[in-house]
Amino acid sequence: MILKASNIEKSYGKLPILKGIDLEIEKGEIVSIVGASGAGKSTLLHILGTLDKADKGDLVINGTHINTLNEKALSSFRNEQIGFIFQFHHLLPEFTALENICIPAFIKGSSKAQAEKKASELLDLLGLRNRANHKPTELSGGEQQRVSVARALINNPSIILADEPSGNLDTENANSLHSLFFKLRDTIDQTFIIVTHNDDLANISNRIINIKDGLII
Repeated sequence: MILKASNIEKSYGKLPILKGIDLEIEKGEIVSIVGASGAGKSTLLHILGTLDKADKGDLVINGTHINTLNEKALSSFRNEQIGFIFQFHHLLPEFTALENICIPAFIKGSSKAQAEKKASELLDLLGLRNRANHKPTELSGGEQQRVSVARALINNPSIILADEPSGNLDTENANSLHSLFFKLRDTIDQTFIIVTHNDDLANISNRIINIKDGLII
């Protein structure tokens, strides 16, 4: 088991968002989290990604009890163990594709040579070799999202968390991105937890987790 969340509760002010979530994820699974807007999907994803803290409950990722980490240790853990893909790519416009991919590796402390070697390998894997020196404005939406996938992968994370990763893409690019996730699962045993409104993606996932009113139904 790569992730276990137990009795996760979260409120904002007096408004309860998550009301006791229990969740287990196995290595190499692609799990889609679905539900209506406001059901608590993104809140749960942020807690699983250690970007936000639960009011109550326990979270264990790859054997580490998240509640035991101080802020510095938590930042390092997040950088090394969790990759993130968002609906909006959040690529830095002044940097090339290669440089954007390298950023988490630099934060980890990898050398420039190490980071660029791994980034180049990922560009090859994702079919972007000839885009290495292009800046985000010179890339299509699908290419930008693949660069963000490579950035999420560079530190060999235990889990990748994706929040509406194909929400900004046309059907062709969305399908291409979804195929890429399964290729990464099959070739490197990558684990994905994906919040999505895309029924096609949800239906081909290993599992669908449906959240309604802050609970898994």
